[in-house]
Amino acid sequence: MDEKIQDIYLTNKKMRKKWQAFLEERGIKNFAENEVNLIQQTIGIFNEQDELIATGSLAGNVIKYVAVCDVISETKGARFNKIISELENRLSQVECFHYFVYTKPMYQKSFEHVGFKLLAATSLGILMEKGTPNITDYIASIPHFPIKKRIASIVMNANPFTKGHRFLVEKAASENDYVYVFVVNQDASLFKTNERIELIKRGTADLKNVVVVNGGDYMVSYVSFASYFIKNTDQIIKYQTMLDAKIFKNNIIKPLGITSRYLGSEPFSHTTSLYNDALKKELGNDIQVIIVPRKKISGVTVSATKVREAIATGNFGEFTDYVPKTTADYIIQNMENIQLRIRERAEN
Repeated sequence: MDEKIQDIYLTNKKMRKKWQAFLEERGIKNFAENEVNLIQQTIGIFNEQDELIATGSLAGNVIKYVAVCDVISETKGARFNKIISELENRLSQVECFHYFVYTKPMYQKSFEHVGFKLLAATSLGILMEKGTPNITDYIASIPHFPIKKRIASIVMNANPFTKGHRFLVEKAASENDYVYVFVVNQDASLFKTNERIELIKRGTADLKNVVVVNGGDYMVSYVSFASYFIKNTDQIIKYQTMLDAKIFKNNIIKPLGITSRYLGSEPFSHTTSLYNDALKKELGNDIQVIIVPRKKISGVTVSATKVREAIATGNFGEFTDYVPKTTADYIIQNMENIQLRIRERAEN
């Protein structure tokens, strides 16, 4: 059996068509831009007739679009192992030794056989990881507070940190012994992760019971979850929100002794409102889920979106109304660079 592994270049229309048809035959039908455009490498196994019989892709440290030709189980298993082994080899070449796979529940055992461990599961999809540093290492790296204390948690993007974010942290700090503020580790935002962490630290420096923590690979924005194996939009939202809630419930709450999670109300985004509902449903039996009305200034709801819009137009008066002085000082000092980023994002 002469089978060979080759790179598949999705910029080649003919190869892209062959690759997509192969996946569609195996029930993968979501090829949205936000899924495919993130792919950095795609490989395939081809037989003697140059037919595609297995494939897999890499997007950062995420393995996705894995499919194997439906033949006898022994051959299918061998091809699956060969695809995963090659993808792991590609990751090791760029010194990436910790990675994830998002897939259908029916494939859990296949990935467990090659060393992946389950982090969270929903009826629509699961998240698994392999390598180090893993979830255990992440928890060990976070400061731990005394047991039997009221320990609140907040997960925020803070793009950038506003008076609305500050209001939420203040409330949690006043009602609890300690507060974890987990910052989404995602450089797709206008403000980079290290900038957002620093702005939150500066903006909460006076709140001595607050610790700001990088969310790493586990406190992620639900919109970043791979969902290439789900086609229905409503199901994608349900899967993403529930998976995020389950990651937090299964892996974060108990080892850190968390007793509550604070959320800002969401009057503008239907998707984020659904996310809040999912968190209440999934976490409500384990910890308190407290939804705090959004802060208003002169009758206007404070939002990071308004701040970014004001930065884009150079409206100093408007954005300084909505952010703490620490954030305003940073924006003013770096205005030219931030506005350049906005223009570049608009052009792309």
